[in-house]
Amino acid sequence: MSASIIDGKKIAAEVNVETAVMVEELKKKGVQPCLAVILIGDNPASQIYVKSKVARCAELGILSRKLVLDRDAKPEEVFGLIRELNEDSAVHGILVQFPPPPQISEKTVVGAISPDKDVDCFHPCNVGKLLLGETDGFSPCTPQGVMTLLEKSSINPSGKSAVVIGRSNIVGKPMAALLMQKAKGANATVTVVHSGTPDMAEYVRRADIVIAAIGKPEFVRGSMLKPGAVVIDVGINRVADPSLPKGYRVVGDVCFEEAAAVASAITPVPGGVGPMTIAMLMRNTVKAAEAALQRAK
Repeated sequence: MSASIIDGKKIAAEVNVETAVMVEELKKKGVQPCLAVILIGDNPASQIYVKSKVARCAELGILSRKLVLDRDAKPEEVFGLIRELNEDSAVHGILVQFPPPPQISEKTVVGAISPDKDVDCFHPCNVGKLLLGETDGFSPCTPQGVMTLLEKSSINPSGKSAVVIGRSNIVGKPMAALLMQKAKGANATVTVVHSGTPDMAEYVRRADIVIAAIGKPEFVRGSMLKPGAVVIDVGINRVADPSLPKGYRVVGDVCFEEAAAVASAITPVPGGVGPMTIAMLMRNTVKAAEAALQRAK
């Protein structure tokens, strides 16, 4: 068996075209979606992520505000800025690029952002709405990206056995919640396995859909998979490789070659889930702008 490749770049491009159309419709109504991104310090990886988000905003007609604070910024400075953005009706989405420096509490940052502008879906209010199956909040960008990959690849989780590997608040837990929703494109029977699960492979082998988000390079081997399973690799890891110019290669949480020989469909790393995360962030920003317009009526 040779798996079909789920092309995240192609599907993200399709989603972005749809989002750009939504932006144009909002502009006709006098609203231009705006995303504010706060970067604290000069972490190189964070700078790259912010740069890519700002660039995608420009491509889709979304305004962006990049707000940079010193690494030693005091908490009151950060939270004062968040309050200003919460109160600014021209700003529809707010995110603080994580991780922040040690003096800034991630938990406090998450709670300070207005739920109406929480386009990352980290605020407890939006997380609660997700678990309740309410649709007027936001869905976390990476898990929603996975759901969109499945939908646009004509892979229906309904009635299927899905295993989520990893229980993080950012991917694992919300991923399980989305898959089990009583809704179109969901309705899976979901098992979450993690570092505390004995004989994890026993559960993975029974899964029709495997979502790997455990943060361990090439953890999922071909021998762990049910023949014909759909494999979604959320992981992105650097593995030392002196033979390459950069001295490393990028791999997922799945051993791609082994898994591709067993699975029916699989996402590559890079080029799979990654492009979908920013696409969903853009979509959430537009959704926030649409909701703000409705509230203003």
